[in-house]
Amino acid sequence: MKARPARRGGSSGAAAATRRPSTTGSRVRSELLSWFWVLFAFLLLEGTVVQARVIPSGSMENSVLIGDHLIVSRAGYDAGIPFTRYHVSLWREPHRQQIIVLRAVLPNSPDLIKRIVAIPGDRLRIVHGQVYINGAALREPYAEHDPAALDAPSENYPPRDMSLLGSDVPASWARYVSTHDPNGEIVVPAGDFFVMGDNRDNSFDSRFWGFVPRSHVIGTPVFVYMSIRAPGEVWDSGNIADRFGAYFDAAIHPGEIRWRRLLRGF
Repeated sequence: MKARPARRGGSSGAAAATRRPSTTGSRVRSELLSWFWVLFAFLLLEGTVVQARVIPSGSMENSVLIGDHLIVSRAGYDAGIPFTRYHVSLWREPHRQQIIVLRAVLPNSPDLIKRIVAIPGDRLRIVHGQVYINGAALREPYAEHDPAALDAPSENYPPRDMSLLGSDVPASWARYVSTHDPNGEIVVPAGDFFVMGDNRDNSFDSRFWGFVPRSHVIGTPVFVYMSIRAPGEVWDSGNIADRFGAYFDAAIHPGEIRWRRLLRGF
């Protein structure tokens, strides 16, 4: 009985024959595609879910300190194209005494971090540093005051003359306050918020430049993930260089990450 001759070029051989060798171009395209999806996922998260921000000033001390790196939640508040001013407000409404990150009301100014003190419909006045909302004293354990400054116009608001607050007050806001303070109170219009810094005597806020429209609210800080006090560090103004600087700091200081504090008002 004759033995069958061995078959040549089985299925594995056919597959090998049709398989094309990987070229440099195909490897580059594959690598670029992988990085595209990584960048896309990053931009999607940055534009709709979370952002990293850095604190440069003491206007929110002692709630948030200079050099604190924050994770800011945008979920439900705002969505947009990262590193641009194209955005849309979402369904979630900020509430009184919540810390928020906001686009500055004044032109050519950086983004800010403040606390909402009064919401739409609230009547606000301040007497010797004590905030009153709708006639009732607002409990603010986070507020920092200089006892020597409790007679200052900013601590007795609205003042009898807005010019007492200094030359930085826009004329439009000074006129508004002078004509919209019945019974010595400011009434917050629909769709607006009145914000202040926790460090009351070192904060440039709604007392000086007016209400914050809902469309300017970016989100609310969730926690401080790192605290590095660096002289000259600038709060993220919304441009690409500042924003990536916050992420870069986290990458080069992994040993200094501290999940230090959940922020009041999330």
